[in-house]
Amino acid sequence: MKKSLLSVALGFAALGAFNAQANLDQHVKNVEQQVIEWRRDFHQNPELGNRETRTAGIVAKHLKSLGMQVQTDIAYTGVVGILKGAKPGPTVMLRADMDALPVTEKADVPFKSTKTTNYRGVDVGIMHACGHDTHVAMLMGTAQVLANMKDELHGNIMFVFQPAEEGAPEGEEGGAELMLKEGIFTKYKPDVAFGLHITSSLHTGKIGYRSGPFMASADRFEITVNGRQAHGSAPWTGVDPIAAAAQIVTGVNHIVSRQVNITKEPAIVSFGKIAGGVRNNIIPEEVEMVGTIRNFDMDNRAQIFENIKTTATHIAKSSGATADVHIHEGYPVTVNNPELTAQMLPSLEKAAGKQNVLEMGKITGAEDFSFYALEIPSVFVFLGGTPENQDLKTVASNHSPYFYADESSFKVGTKTLSQLAVDYLNSHK
Repeated sequence: MKKSLLSVALGFAALGAFNAQANLDQHVKNVEQQVIEWRRDFHQNPELGNRETRTAGIVAKHLKSLGMQVQTDIAYTGVVGILKGAKPGPTVMLRADMDALPVTEKADVPFKSTKTTNYRGVDVGIMHACGHDTHVAMLMGTAQVLANMKDELHGNIMFVFQPAEEGAPEGEEGGAELMLKEGIFTKYKPDVAFGLHITSSLHTGKIGYRSGPFMASADRFEITVNGRQAHGSAPWTGVDPIAAAAQIVTGVNHIVSRQVNITKEPAIVSFGKIAGGVRNNIIPEEVEMVGTIRNFDMDNRAQIFENIKTTATHIAKSSGATADVHIHEGYPVTVNNPELTAQMLPSLEKAAGKQNVLEMGKITGAEDFSFYALEIPSVFVFLGGTPENQDLKTVASNHSPYFYADESSFKVGTKTLSQLAVDYLNSHK
């Protein structure tokens, strides 16, 4: 008799789980066209970081229409919505970034952006060249899906629509770091966070993930080499900062290859700009050098910072010059919590199909979602957005003026975010 009752109970549990999944699938299907329409609207009306006023207004209005508690004007234009489930449980954070880029769109789509701006003295277009328009639309769709399921939720959902992931305007703070500084985790401390980014490097319907360090830290360094101006025909009468700068380039490039244990994690130091002098026969007084540092280990990061300062100043001194070194810390390493990643892998497989979930290699690009992941266990994944018939090796990449995100991928993204939230909350019944 006991065995029969247990079998009946298990049967009801399985039926309940099946019905809940069918319910989620139907809600995702119902909102798919609306997500596409939202995305097209955001794509035609892009806004740069800390200026996403129109976008934030549409988001806030939508969240309020779903009965959420909504806070606006966080970190300039950020929006946070809280959906309270019918039953007690933890809080899951879902995040989308809202900002566009100073890129003139060349993609041939009917909802092409024609917006322009003056960016650092240059007239340029504004374009959602990294897919943040799709992120906003998919998270709005996810909000609608989960609001329709709130009676089934064992806990709460925190929807974070974040400005300035691509970086704040010069002289301003912004992005995830500023949202945390302004207290979103003090007021609404979530237990876990999930984020998603569309990418041209995967075909539509694919989900890419990785446990542990996934995306690199991104830091900028500036080196000013100070010499003493002289005639090019008599360099011994001055101090040549160009010659010193050339040696600094070589020395700094030896840091990763000779001074950092790259069997631990890979690292990159690259110079992006060297500027000095105005004429062929004048040795200038100074040379400016700018570059980027990427790596996947916070201890290695600190060592590289110190080694750049030491290398540049000592090489300059050996030439009779001086070097002023400034390192601007950017985004830290994006680390997917290994335990949470393992726990949520079945959810990714439910959302996209097991055959479509791929373990990716490390990515030397950076993401400010990393700031959230420093605070709470988090998982960040990539959503394929390139049609199956296009070659991933030649397709326009994120940040290209030809970047295109396949609209049929949005239902997978919406389902992925919804599935992660529902499954995590259900695991804490």
